[in-house]
Amino acid sequence: MTTEPTGFLYPFIDSEETDTPALLADLAASARAKAAESRRLRAAALEACAAEIADLGTTLAERFAGGARLFCFGNGGSATDAAAFATLLTRPPFGRALPARSLVADEAIVSALGNDVGYDLVFSRQLIAYGARDDVAVGFSTSGNSANVIAAFEQARRRGLATIGFAGYEGGDMRTCGYVDHCFVVASESVHRIQETQSALSLALWQAIQAHFPVAMAS
Repeated sequence: MTTEPTGFLYPFIDSEETDTPALLADLAASARAKAAESRRLRAAALEACAAEIADLGTTLAERFAGGARLFCFGNGGSATDAAAFATLLTRPPFGRALPARSLVADEAIVSALGNDVGYDLVFSRQLIAYGARDDVAVGFSTSGNSANVIAAFEQARRRGLATIGFAGYEGGDMRTCGYVDHCFVVASESVHRIQETQSALSLALWQAIQAHFPVAMAS
């Protein structure tokens, strides 16, 4: 049995390392450095995107008040980010519950579409079925190049949905395709740091939306 390589996570660790105290010190230093970089990147992204997120929060609150729904999608780790954002909207820790759907949540639909029409269309076909003008499509991709995410944005644009994307690196196709109204790019080459920062940005967007709905006071 071969072990899974972890060099991309801890490139400083020698496979023959025998000095346990030194190894533990290196691991602790690595964890501290990654946490510091994550904090720095999140703070920089939130500051850079603050005005756009505030404006977008107003726009989305107006759409929700008018009966709009929000659809989230992504692949792999980005699928969990999409599902988490949908859950935050539908089952918030406080404030107004808002209509949202994760397009990765129904394994029967995703696997059927992937098998019958192709994985590149698993999200766009669902938007055809569920989406309507003035709804909202939110896609997550660390690379910005996921073909099925871009196809979903194209379909959303055709159907009159607002489109919001979260990407990493330099934004990839998501930034340049012309189908995304608001593209939040996390300028990092680390998938881990990108997803951590995308989570912070999506949380900030939820807070910006909730700011427009009165909080019910306990009697």
